[in-house]
Amino acid sequence: MNNGGGAQRQVYDRGLLLHGSKRNEVLTLGEVQQYGIDSFADPDYISLYGMTPTEWYARGIRLLGRTAVECTSDSLGDRIGRDVARIAALLSESRFIVIDPFAGSCNTLYWILRHVPHSTGIGFEFDQKVFGLTKRNITRLERQIALTRGDYQSLLQIHAFPSDCVIIVFVAPPWGTALDESKGLDLRSTTPPIIEIVDRIRRKFSDHKILFAIQVYEKVNPESLADLEGLFDWSERRIYDFNLAGRNHGILFGTNGWKP
Repeated sequence: MNNGGGAQRQVYDRGLLLHGSKRNEVLTLGEVQQYGIDSFADPDYISLYGMTPTEWYARGIRLLGRTAVECTSDSLGDRIGRDVARIAALLSESRFIVIDPFAGSCNTLYWILRHVPHSTGIGFEFDQKVFGLTKRNITRLERQIALTRGDYQSLLQIHAFPSDCVIIVFVAPPWGTALDESKGLDLRSTTPPIIEIVDRIRRKFSDHKILFAIQVYEKVNPESLADLEGLFDWSERRIYDFNLAGRNHGILFGTNGWKP
């Protein structure tokens, strides 16, 4: 892109922030807004925790480039939280443990806790830089989230929950190269594979009722989707229409131990 003076302006897109030089850099407010403009024609696209970029930046909240791409924006997080609450309300149990094995910004966890009554949030984050920033960011929020650094596999092994608690798991590992804009999202190629994550968690908590909420894309590899749906007692896929012309996100809900 030419800025009118002959120099080429850097485009703030998925490639630059996720795979390029900005991946592990803390973004300025201007860079956050430029990513929103260049990728979604909206400077406020990366709204988090119920705040616009200008608002959350003023409160000391900061993001790495990769987190800006991988995080769930407020508009999507709010709808996910409402739909999780809608399904959870069908259960007779009233206590919920909400787990995010790949917490990132914790924004989706924040919105689920906001909409699901009597819920407690637990997040795991392996990346040291992401963990450090998010740990500091969530101290500025009104939601209680226990965020621990480490690999979800080892950390889940040390957790045990009362049998009368329903476990809600939001699954959104880094997509990386698993997402092809033309072919869609291959659920077998995320890091780690989503199918592996779901199978491990359902086996670990086989004595609990579990509700999985798995972030998906408007276009999904059909074979990988069929493999994943085969792990559930019940499933439902919902795509949220934000008029992004084939780039809308959605959720695959799945249950183990119960059916709505």
